[in-house]
Amino acid sequence: MTRDPGLQPERTRLAWRRTLLALTGVTVLEIRLALAGHAFDAVLAGLAVTAWLATLLVDWRRATGAGPRRGHRWSFPLTALAAAGMALLGVLHVLRGLR
Repeated sequence: MTRDPGLQPERTRLAWRRTLLALTGVTVLEIRLALAGHAFDAVLAGLAVTAWLATLLVDWRRATGAGPRRGHRWSFPLTALAAAGMALLGVLHVLRGLR
């Protein structure tokens, strides 16, 4: 049985798009909270936008072929850091809301 070389890159591209979509949703919510909140919320929104832009850059480089085909050594750690950062933002908001 031969492997279809077109399926794996498509699944990878779709996974990157899902990650970017999730980060976009979190970033939009974070900006909404910042507009209605305090300076602390604005700092968190800035961090969310930075993580979103970094992930957007990695996704764009992979999709257009501007980056290495096998992935850059920073693409996975950068995305993992962005996802962990977004989770931390959620925890901070929950803890802040409990006061």
